[in-house]
Amino acid sequence: MKIGANYISAGLCEFIVWSPDAEDVKLKIVSPLPRLVNMERNSVGYWKAVAKDIPSGTTYLYQIDGSRERPDPASASQPNGVHGFSAVVNHNSFIWGDDSFSGVGLADMVIYELHVGTFTKQGDFKQIIPRLKELVNLGITTLELMPIAQFPGTRNWGYDGAYPYAVQNSYGGCKGLKELVNEAHAHGISVILDVVYNHLGPEGNYLAEYGPYFTDKYKTPWGRALNFDDIYSAEVRNFFINNALYWLDNYHIDGLRLDAVHGIYDMSAKHFLQELAENVDAFSRKKQKKYYLIAESDLNNAGILRSRSQGGYGIDAQWNDDFHHCLHAIITQEETGYYQDYGQIEKLSRAFKDGFVYQGEYSDFRKRYYGNSSQDIPAHQFIVFSQNHDQIGNRMKGERLAQLVTFDMLKLAAALVILSPYVPMFFMGQEYAEIAPFLYFVEHSDEKLIKAVRRGRKHEFSSFGYAGTPADAQAEETFNLSKLDWEKRYNDQHKLMLDFYKKLIELRRTLASLKKLDKRSIEILIDEKQKLLFWRRWYNRNELFCVMNFSKEDSSFSFMASEGKWNKIIDSSLEIWGSSGTLLPDIIENKQNLNIKMSSFALYQKEVLR
Repeated sequence: MKIGANYISAGLCEFIVWSPDAEDVKLKIVSPLPRLVNMERNSVGYWKAVAKDIPSGTTYLYQIDGSRERPDPASASQPNGVHGFSAVVNHNSFIWGDDSFSGVGLADMVIYELHVGTFTKQGDFKQIIPRLKELVNLGITTLELMPIAQFPGTRNWGYDGAYPYAVQNSYGGCKGLKELVNEAHAHGISVILDVVYNHLGPEGNYLAEYGPYFTDKYKTPWGRALNFDDIYSAEVRNFFINNALYWLDNYHIDGLRLDAVHGIYDMSAKHFLQELAENVDAFSRKKQKKYYLIAESDLNNAGILRSRSQGGYGIDAQWNDDFHHCLHAIITQEETGYYQDYGQIEKLSRAFKDGFVYQGEYSDFRKRYYGNSSQDIPAHQFIVFSQNHDQIGNRMKGERLAQLVTFDMLKLAAALVILSPYVPMFFMGQEYAEIAPFLYFVEHSDEKLIKAVRRGRKHEFSSFGYAGTPADAQAEETFNLSKLDWEKRYNDQHKLMLDFYKKLIELRRTLASLKKLDKRSIEILIDEKQKLLFWRRWYNRNELFCVMNFSKEDSSFSFMASEGKWNKIIDSSLEIWGSSGTLLPDIIENKQNLNIKMSSFALYQKEVLR
């Protein structure tokens, strides 16, 4: 069942809203021709009207039981914000030019996560377009947009969206998003959109006034849990499944990142995620193009990724937080919060080889056994990263890695992510070692809500032992501090880091052993005491050996790779990469004792005999 205002043609528009307990619902046209239109109810509580003389841009509300007037919960546009009227959008009027774009496969993705409001000084879709060429030159194949569903005010991370179908007006609205996607496709870049199906933001959220969209059976950390398994849940599920297809169809979005699926509570026989995946797969078949679902999950449950024929949900990929936590704990030596469960090279090697670190073992932080085996999950189903919006923004001061570790350690972290057998993702700016923080920011109008946000942020940092007071999330200065300084990428060490990222991505794209994402073609050894990680990857006749030193001291090791001539491809301790010089030879031909500089790595390729 389609919902919202569905423009048909020549001023004819169909309006559908679900409100099963209402005695009467009327469509109130606000402009350009004000009037009330009667709506008819079907057997499960959908109210429908077909109205004439409705040009694109017509503003409207729904009048519930003769008194309450509310925006459309499936509004495509909220031109005056979350408390204002809704507006009709004619999606057929946009002229697309991306017919030849067939998308980017998971294994070929190099993902760039960005926040529209802080990526440029202007903070809108339009200003992203001129930077697409730079991203292509970097090697990016996929943009991931943090949520853009209408939220209160003009600044927000996006996870407080109150209208899942409406594009944020201050970002450029529907037309702005379509123009960005169209241009991204012209540059060969796929676009993934971050969507939130576990809660809605508190301000401007009128869903509960329409029907039982929420349930008190479960609790989330962010707001009331959505009703995916109780009475009337079929129509709630329809609302969000229809939303997913809406983005793919009307905005040509190539995939969706599903926020915090561990907050989607569903005890029914067919989980909402499974039903969602079934519908997206059916849409893919219809369009003859693969559309992707990528989950964020705190469960370490490989069943989310397994195919439905294997009893899983059939989600295409997921973020691997374990990989991040291991890397971050090792290079920063932080041991607070969940980082206490990580920080050993052995665990990092497991993340590099298997995916999940915790596959049923006991977690000291969680005080329980955690996760299940991911050994059979193909490598392309894991997204890995050294930074993302959560891991930066949920620090009290919003520090990026560039503020926490040395330049050499930054390069090592980049290499671990990019040379891994998984799909790499970067958070905007890290490719040139941006030092501006990424802080949490909002713009609410309710003083009680503002105070609650301030209080909640302070409480949230207690488990990490952070001292002091976090930046005021409501302050405009907090938002402005989080904006990128794009010009840095052309100067000094920032340019050096950018060139380094380009080189690593080029190696990933051109070396067969790196291009082939296969966990079975990896051999790993470690030296826990010296914090050394050794790995070998191979595919057909291409064979690579890498040594990574996560210690803050120079280390020695015995080269034990197979016999032959090994040529060095890249060494992060070379002067050209801003370091003091290497201790490693350019060519290794025999088993021998070698030395490696602290916080560095070197990659060797075995010479193939003809």
